[in-house]
Amino acid sequence: MSRDLTLALTAGEPAGIGPELCLQLASEAREVGIVVVASDALLAERARLLGLAVDLVPWQPGERACTEPGRLSVWPVPGCQSLAPGKLDPANSRYVLDTLERAARACLAGEVDGMVTAPVHKGVINDAGIAFSGHTEFLQALCGVERVVMMLATESLRVALVTTHLPLRDVADAVTPERLTQVTRILNNDLKLYFGLAEPRILVAGLNPHAGEGGHLGREELDVIEPTLDRLRAEGLHLTGPLPADTLFTPHWLDNADAVLAMYHDQGLPVLKYQGFGRAVNVTLGLPIVRTSVDHGTALDLAGTGKADAGSLHTAITVGAAMARSRRDAGRADKEPRS
Repeated sequence: MSRDLTLALTAGEPAGIGPELCLQLASEAREVGIVVVASDALLAERARLLGLAVDLVPWQPGERACTEPGRLSVWPVPGCQSLAPGKLDPANSRYVLDTLERAARACLAGEVDGMVTAPVHKGVINDAGIAFSGHTEFLQALCGVERVVMMLATESLRVALVTTHLPLRDVADAVTPERLTQVTRILNNDLKLYFGLAEPRILVAGLNPHAGEGGHLGREELDVIEPTLDRLRAEGLHLTGPLPADTLFTPHWLDNADAVLAMYHDQGLPVLKYQGFGRAVNVTLGLPIVRTSVDHGTALDLAGTGKADAGSLHTAITVGAAMARSRRDAGRADKEPRS
């Protein structure tokens, strides 16, 4: 990491632990510039409640972000109606989305090198009459890309998803050759771009129990997944599967793989979160910007208690900075003259 990098950090749901996780960063020096995109009044009130002495320094694009202990750069966003921890208020929903939009547009404009997001509460945003299914889909629409990929990662396991926030009854219809092709290509390309893998080895889970049992437990593997993977292998991708999800997550398979591609949210993420909850990072692949996030929710019951663990946020910042550096280096390499 390097202090010449700047990451925008959105503080998430005001009633949750996001604001205090951001404040905890000021307890020590940072190896990368962090700008918290949030209500300065919210951060000041949470610091007062927790007895934290943090100097909140206003920031604007073009300025250098604070990295020294005791100080935290803040890009103030107006509109936060309620500052109380633990109490959801739909009136805050527009403000929450404004923080995301400001951070993302700053990334697109080159004003910051990437964004890290604290958790939001999907339910309260929808209660405010705003259709919202998650950071991933929101940033996909804002950046104007056809497809993005959600991937969670620990030190030893990466799990990407073909489908994300869908009801289970809709998943099979959503696993189409087009979606599977797009997701797999994005995963393969971004593992190269951001994680230094020249030839990523990807394990692909089946959709049905026992990967369909030769068609006896569903035909999606035979009709959609296997033919699509064969076409992608012909392009040079290193893909193994479709494999039964109940045995895929074992050393026999994982020891020789760089990532797992699961068909739906709760097929792959419970395994990863069991292995590394609180130390994992959520990454959105396929965007024209770098975006990472924590692996947990708003934890309303912990908000304002001072007991929130910032471990996942530190991981998200570390991974986000490394990805931003890789993206910057790749951009420089593309501009170098060819001999």
